Amino acid sequence: MIRQLAERSRTYRRFFEEVKIPKETLWGLVDLTRFVPSTANGQVLTYRVVDSEDEKEKIFPLIGWAGALPDWDGPKKGERPSAYILICCDAKRGPKRPIDEGIAAQTIMLGATEEGYGGCMIANFKRDEAAKILGIDTERYSPELLLALGKPKEEVVIVPVDESGSMKYYRDENQVHYVPKRRLEDILM
Repeated sequence: MIRQLAERSRTYRRFFEEVKIPKETLWGLVDLTRFVPSTANGQVLTYRVVDSEDEKEKIFPLIGWAGALPDWDGPKKGERPSAYILICCDAKRGPKRPIDEGIAAQTIMLGATEEGYGGCMIANFKRDEAAKILGIDTERYSPELLLALGKPKEEVVIVPVDESGSMKYYRDENQVHYVPKRRLEDILM
């Protein structure tokens, strides 16, 4: 079961924007994170669901969408995420623990895949501006990772890493998104 979810869980940057994700589903994805490991069981993460049209419109321009596609400004209208989940560290609970953010984000993405959605983990966004728009107290909460979620509208294909060894993802003329992945033999020592 987990293998099939991992194989189906891809990074998507274009969505059927009109397909909304029910708030209960978004909360359910966040709820999954309560059960996963946390460094020293600190449970320092908190989450802000962003699904109102107004907030989504204000958050969108703060995002850098694809480092390997410098000429692409992100999804056009109609292909934007249906929702975002902002992962924050609560300073009152303890210091920032990046490994916890990764565990939580991957858990949410696997849950989204199971529900028929997809997403993109975004570290390249204007944190302070996002916090201000969302009314987040940055003295206490530090925005760390933004998850864009929706019903995938693009095809993502895994391909073997070529002879050059480049891990850079790319798109063809039909906008099919290709992601090079190493072989098992290449990652085992």
